[in-house]
Amino acid sequence: MSAVSSEQHSVIFGGGCFWCTEAVFRRIRGVVAVVPGYAGGTTPHPTYEDVVSGRTGHAEVVHVTYDPVCITIDDLLAVFFATHDPTTRHRQGNDVGPQYRSMVLATLPAQASAARAFIEALNREGGAPIVTEVAMLEAFTPAEPEHQRYYERNAERPYCQLVIDPKLRKLQERFQKLVQE
Repeated sequence: MSAVSSEQHSVIFGGGCFWCTEAVFRRIRGVVAVVPGYAGGTTPHPTYEDVVSGRTGHAEVVHVTYDPVCITIDDLLAVFFATHDPTTRHRQGNDVGPQYRSMVLATLPAQASAARAFIEALNREGGAPIVTEVAMLEAFTPAEPEHQRYYERNAERPYCQLVIDPKLRKLQERFQKLVQE
């Protein structure tokens, strides 16, 4: 008997604060790894301090590695668009600036096509227009160690309780079949 093997894929999501986005995607079945970091700008090897200045062009993002046999890009896009506000330019809640913009950076052309189609479908439903950027990934810089697995290490902090916990409840309610046990 042969083992089933699959090639892992990765995609980058920017949905505001990477602590929130990381906490959401860590709970999804078929997601192999989630790494907070920076992408979408021109400054080489940015740091957190560089990015939060809003002058690097980079956004806080998460690099999501997933098994396409277990979860589809469309499922990941559904979670992404439901767990942040893709209609506000350069803002997520109290986080304001281009470093908090909504973006999908694809590593495969099919992911970019799927993201554009998903956005078109959301726009056809009405409501505020989606402002999420879609592009191919040029470069990704992992965030510093203190930003990795932030929620797991700081769940008792007020930011986590007030901002991340509601996103995780929404995830559980809306995407129960996709959430890991």
